[in-house]
Amino acid sequence: MEQIEKSKAYAEKGLLAKIKLCLSKKPLPSPTYRKKFDHDFAISTSFHGVHNIVRNKSKIRKAIWLMVVLGSVSLLVWQIYSRLVNYFTWPITTSIEVQYVEKMEFPAVTFCNLNRFQTDAVAKFSVIFFLWHIVSKVLHHQEISANSTGSEEAADFVKSHQNFSIAEFIRNNGFYLNSSTLLDCDFFGMPCGPKDFAHVFTEYGNCFTFNNGETIQANKKVSVSGRGLSLLFNINQEEFTDNPALGFLDAGIIFVIHSPKKVPQLDGVGLSTPAGMHARVTMRQMKTVHQEYPWGECNPNIKLQNFSNYSTSGCLKECKAQHIKKQCGCLPFLLPGNGIECDLQKYYNCVTPILDHIELKELCTVGTHNSSCPVSCEETEYPATISYSSFPSKKASKYLSKKLNKSQKYIRENLVNIEINYSDLNYKITQQQKAVSVPELLADVGGQLGLFCGASIITIIEIIEYIFTNFCWVCIFFLMKIPEMTQWTPPPQNHLGNKNRIEECC
Repeated sequence: MEQIEKSKAYAEKGLLAKIKLCLSKKPLPSPTYRKKFDHDFAISTSFHGVHNIVRNKSKIRKAIWLMVVLGSVSLLVWQIYSRLVNYFTWPITTSIEVQYVEKMEFPAVTFCNLNRFQTDAVAKFSVIFFLWHIVSKVLHHQEISANSTGSEEAADFVKSHQNFSIAEFIRNNGFYLNSSTLLDCDFFGMPCGPKDFAHVFTEYGNCFTFNNGETIQANKKVSVSGRGLSLLFNINQEEFTDNPALGFLDAGIIFVIHSPKKVPQLDGVGLSTPAGMHARVTMRQMKTVHQEYPWGECNPNIKLQNFSNYSTSGCLKECKAQHIKKQCGCLPFLLPGNGIECDLQKYYNCVTPILDHIELKELCTVGTHNSSCPVSCEETEYPATISYSSFPSKKASKYLSKKLNKSQKYIRENLVNIEINYSDLNYKITQQQKAVSVPELLADVGGQLGLFCGASIITIIEIIEYIFTNFCWVCIFFLMKIPEMTQWTPPPQNHLGNKNRIEECC
């Protein structure tokens, strides 16, 4: 160790010796030469105004030109400083553009029944509402009230049904899609049916997505506005019910229009259609492009393991899934990933406390660039306008009653008609753009240099050369004049070895 430290010290000393030797070989210019060098620089530099200070013999004019040059330099420094401050605030501009096209891709639409479970199954398992309330915390943080149902009864049910699969229960006893619940389906003049819908679990239990990207209709494009998807649902109120005590008081269909590449999210954006109504939905396509940090809040480097395209809702689900799998050793069926499905015991004793911990410690956050799930860099949305009319009319009610072999009262209380169309064959692009790019910053700084001082990059190089030359002379002066330096002698030639000869530095 001592030898290594000595060798390092010797190397540092040798480098310093070389620098001193290099500077000592350069003779210190005479005061006359230095004055002439300063004069030549002043009259030859491309920095405007300096030569007027030197050439003018009148002291008044020299003072005026000195004030002009110093004032220009001060304004230049202030302007460049403000330009740099403005650039490092990372400003953006937002442009909105409307693109007209001949054909537009139809979005995905996910439909759910506002009544989630079959009456017979709920009567058999009376605590299923409370258990589903626990499960739904996976998607949305909510407090579980002990007064909503008997928590002791639920705990007893969990203990006695440890192998009970709530996912299997919902799949078998939740809302289903077949010829009795989907009475009519028409997509752009072509018939469609339950086979064109994909099953998906949401906070409303069993839901079904049309045009989810995997069905045959996925590549269908609409070429005429005012035509699209038309559906007639039978919600079967008598067969499906929800507990009014938990706030489920409505009957009808809730649906959300989204990109086929995006996870459906009904909370807050779902559109509801009550029974006995015809809902006419006109939508538009809107694309939004966000800038990455520091101009915006998106992060293009984040990739999701279970989704081909990034979305904040998909990212949030993966974040929760990672924490739950790590702590509980299982995965709720509502979250993506590979793992053992959590049973009721794990939901009750582990998943729910972990979700509270995630919320309390803010382990899965959404929004800013440094959050767990920043905004996506590019997203497609479908803002919609919905209008309603009574359905069916008296004459249509008689017709449907005869066709379906149901009473007219049943028709009014159970049928829901939904029609989804494009309002126009165009889409709006809202795009964030950098307000100041690097070339614009350089052009701005260059403009300030030229405006106030008539300077350019060459002028800056001239000034740097002038300062560097004077710095070398100062170093030589200290080597020549300071007593400690004058006593220094170069090391013998044999210590330097057979290295190349040192050339002049200045």
